[in-house]
Amino acid sequence: MLTGTKVGLRARHDDDIPILRAELYDDVAGSSRAEARPWRPIPPRSQDPRLVVREDDESSVLFSAVELEGGTLIGNAALWEIDTHNRSAHIGLALRPSCRGKGYGTDVVATLCHYGFTVLGLHRIQIETHADNIAMLRAAEHNGFVREGVLRSASWVMGDFLDLVVFGLLTHEWSPRPQGQG
Repeated sequence: MLTGTKVGLRARHDDDIPILRAELYDDVAGSSRAEARPWRPIPPRSQDPRLVVREDDESSVLFSAVELEGGTLIGNAALWEIDTHNRSAHIGLALRPSCRGKGYGTDVVATLCHYGFTVLGLHRIQIETHADNIAMLRAAEHNGFVREGVLRSASWVMGDFLDLVVFGLLTHEWSPRPQGQG
């Protein structure tokens, strides 16, 4: 497990899937903000590609995020669109509603950066988030990401176009925080 100061990123367990599905993906409004495609219902025992880890997929690494104290599942974290030639990837995360506003997102981003830069040897990590996602904007800035631009009206969410803010962090700009990698 990768550990930050508050969170751990571990392999996805089968019993994580129903919790993540119910609290993150069955929430139409919330899921619509997190996905680049329209929300659709997924049958309970289906192999939902957003949740089930495919070992043969090297373009993404999915983690379950847990509290270090107690091991409670707090959400989903990922490096996606991993490009081994250009040594780049994107960060994605979703926290359970009861786990928001506690600083976990900032620590998840820091831990994903550690994994991307130290373990995978990436050169660049990118975050795209809606301009009104204050928590993710703060998590990106707190971890040293540089605001590179705004994609105006780039995301169709529940009847409205929203702006996307693009952040980037290069390996030489990254300031690793002490990690308890185990």
